[in-house]
Amino acid sequence: MSRKAPQFSASDLLRNIEFEEIDGFAADDLAAAFAAFRRSAEIIDAKAQEQRGAVAPPPSLLAVARAALGAIDHPDRFFHDWFRPHVIKTKGFVTAYYEVEVDARLSPEPGFTTPVLSRPRDLVTLNDSPLSLPTGETLTSARIQADGALVPYPDRRAIEEEGAAPSAHPLAYVRDPVELFLIQVQGSARLRLPGGGVMTLTYAGRNGWPYTSVGRLMIERGLVTKAEMSLDLMKETLRRLGAGPGEAGRRLMQENRSYVFFEIDASERRRIGPIGGQGAPLTPFRSIAVDRSIWCYGLPFWIAAQIPWQGQAETPFRRLMIAQDTGSAIIGPARADLFFGAGEAAGRRAGDIRHAAEMIVLLPKDVGDDP
Repeated sequence: MSRKAPQFSASDLLRNIEFEEIDGFAADDLAAAFAAFRRSAEIIDAKAQEQRGAVAPPPSLLAVARAALGAIDHPDRFFHDWFRPHVIKTKGFVTAYYEVEVDARLSPEPGFTTPVLSRPRDLVTLNDSPLSLPTGETLTSARIQADGALVPYPDRRAIEEEGAAPSAHPLAYVRDPVELFLIQVQGSARLRLPGGGVMTLTYAGRNGWPYTSVGRLMIERGLVTKAEMSLDLMKETLRRLGAGPGEAGRRLMQENRSYVFFEIDASERRRIGPIGGQGAPLTPFRSIAVDRSIWCYGLPFWIAAQIPWQGQAETPFRRLMIAQDTGSAIIGPARADLFFGAGEAAGRRAGDIRHAAEMIVLLPKDVGDDP
């Protein structure tokens, strides 16, 4: 179900510019960006795939999507012909994410005892009418009881220690709770099975509790410094603290009460890449996650930043990206999560990205002041 557009003035948020003012735009591989946009266009046009509730695409974007699905002689000119660029005035900030690849087993055995759970039958998603608690917390999912009443779904600790999601069944088993935690944070995974098989997992829902950044907690408590924080160091620290029941690393992960469930997806489109919130396969270095309460899926964004995306040194990143995903930690109009691809190398690079950025949104030419 789609959300209503937020009520704010676009004139306060955006500043119109011309494409010629965007440093590096002409040098980008716009045909590659168009290929990613076309995958979004298929979803926008068909409305056939389930989307995690987001701002509904305006009619003008639907018209652009249908144009993209037609015969396009010059895909590198498509964005010039159909969009206008608008600088987002607020300070931009980018992180990055990736698709986890780890070894797994279909049944528990020594060294593989942590289950990856399917979506429970009693879990309902509350996109348009979240559940408000007396504590002030807002839950985006809930448990539906036999009488139809909605109650908070158990949190991470209850699910892990008390088996509080009995209708969720194990899809596979990974090495330890740290690997499961990373899979849940990233939202998708490729599980390597004995004999060379691969199980591809896609996000299937979450228990609705707000996301808490364990990396931020580590920094606040002096376990690591902000300057040295990385994905590898976070994993190392959690394991050093102990990931077993009741151990400090496990308790730290459980402070993130959010718990993500998965489904097996062996479809053709899933083989292209992990499936984002829009329902389209993600493209490395062309797909981003955005705040779905502000932006609709399918919008192109120009991202300009100095980040270590090709190695340890910070180098210019100037690319046209497509909004095809979302995340509970992605909040604000100038906040984006860059998809870096799959595997350990992508994960190491993604874990180093926490940088300021300039963001420019491309809106269909007749949207006017409505973001």
